[in-house]
Amino acid sequence: MEILLGICLGIGLAAACGFRVFVPLLVMSIASRTGHLALGSGFEWIGSVPALVMFAVAAVVELAAYLVPWLDNALDSVATPAAVIAGTVAMAACVSGASPLLTWTLAVVAGGGAAGIVQGMTVVARGASSATTGGAGNPAVSTAEAGGSVFVSVLAVAVPVVAGLAVILLLAYAFLRIGGGVRRRREARG
Repeated sequence: MEILLGICLGIGLAAACGFRVFVPLLVMSIASRTGHLALGSGFEWIGSVPALVMFAVAAVVELAAYLVPWLDNALDSVATPAAVIAGTVAMAACVSGASPLLTWTLAVVAGGGAAGIVQGMTVVARGASSATTGGAGNPAVSTAEAGGSVFVSVLAVAVPVVAGLAVILLLAYAFLRIGGGVRRRREARG
């Protein structure tokens, strides 16, 4: 049961890394320091004071940078691989009691995958905002993404099963939408 909770927690935090890279790591650090999150072996450093300070500064800089319309799109080129790495680390830090092979397989596939898919969805949303509003709507999109990152991170720590299931449903919805769009384009072509 502990492994299942860790997987749900990890998927929730990893998906939140897709919205913002450093906010979930900051939430993990705070939750670890306050005793609300037990980190896996080798990941205790996430709860250290230097890590807490670093994550706090990085989160503030990241949140502020995404409010600048031209900079937010440029940041995606760095944020996409960073989100996958952060999602992988978040998942690995949450899954304890499993073999290293299972832990890292889950971390890469589920954690990195969830972060990458959510990050991809944010890139599409911001691209659509840039195309339709000339970038004027990007701060609103960025604020919603930041709020999503905070909400999903806190939800994952507080109620891991709910967060895990919500992320799985969101990802399933995204796959269905993408699949439906591809199918419609193929049918339109002939």
